[in-house]
Amino acid sequence: MYLLEVATEVTTKVSHFPFAATAVLVIGFIAAVTIGSIAWYNSKRPPGWENKERPDVVPKVDS
Repeated sequence: MYLLEVATEVTTKVSHFPFAATAVLVIGFIAAVTIGSIAWYNSKRPPGWENKERPDVVPKVDS
């Protein structure tokens, strides 16, 4: 009976929300958007965007 009480006490104090998994997903999403934006800006321009300026925050990548 004592073991059951201890197990119940331990499980009630632990948060069941997966903070680590959520952090990995959020950081991964931000990294994917950033890398994708840099790749898009350094790729061939879509029709109508040929003469547009590159934003200052996007680095120039030589092929």
